[in-house]
Amino acid sequence: MDTAQSFLSQLGDYAPLVINAGKALIVLILGWIVASAVSAFVRRRVNASQRIDKTIGNFIASITRWLILLIVLIAILNLFGIEATSLVAMLGAATLAIGMAIQGTLADLAAGFMLILFRPYRIGEFVDVGGTSGTVKDINLFFTELATPDNIQIIVPNGQAWGSIITNYSHHSTRRVQLVFGISYDDNAETAMEVIRRVAEADERVHDDPAPWVRVTNLGDSSVDLTLRAWTDSADFWDVKFDLTRAIKEAFDAEGISIPYPHQVLIQARD
Repeated sequence: MDTAQSFLSQLGDYAPLVINAGKALIVLILGWIVASAVSAFVRRRVNASQRIDKTIGNFIASITRWLILLIVLIAILNLFGIEATSLVAMLGAATLAIGMAIQGTLADLAAGFMLILFRPYRIGEFVDVGGTSGTVKDINLFFTELATPDNIQIIVPNGQAWGSIITNYSHHSTRRVQLVFGISYDDNAETAMEVIRRVAEADERVHDDPAPWVRVTNLGDSSVDLTLRAWTDSADFWDVKFDLTRAIKEAFDAEGISIPYPHQVLIQARD
């Protein structure tokens, strides 16, 4: 009987802790839901404005979400009797240890603000960040999300993105297509250049200013190399590059202009 009473007494001592743990779990779940909902609402409202870039909208939404989660954390600590002032004091006492533990995260956070401030790339642009290429899908407090051309998700920490070379292929509205064609030494270079120029100018996506540029740029071992430089809208770059390659090959065939294979001459010494 005494054992049962002792067990019930001990159970009663843990009852407030169990109740607070249950409350904390409820607060955490509700806080997570509210943080996600408010973040999504802020993202929609900010991105709906034509005057605000989507990159900034997503970043503000990310900050909002983490601020709400911070408030939820403080509320949970209060349930266990830990006041916010006490929490600040503990954090102050452990500043060095915490800083060493999360220095990478803090660096990513600082880099995230730098990326938003200077905006070397924006959502929807195709970039190369430290050797990784893809379309920017999201920029938040800690990382940048890219999608490769074959739709593979790439997560790049903001610290790594900010500290590496960034190549933005979509920043300018126009890009230059450069193609090199090799013709036989027996063919007329001027005729071949005229064929290339005619095909390029016939493509409506190729800009008139600056006009397509065609020159003899190299005398190879088995071919005369002709280079075409043509400007087009950045969005049309790849289609123009591939279409011009095919169209010029077909035009060469129609004009009887040959594209030679590399040749090797084998000289065998007699005994």
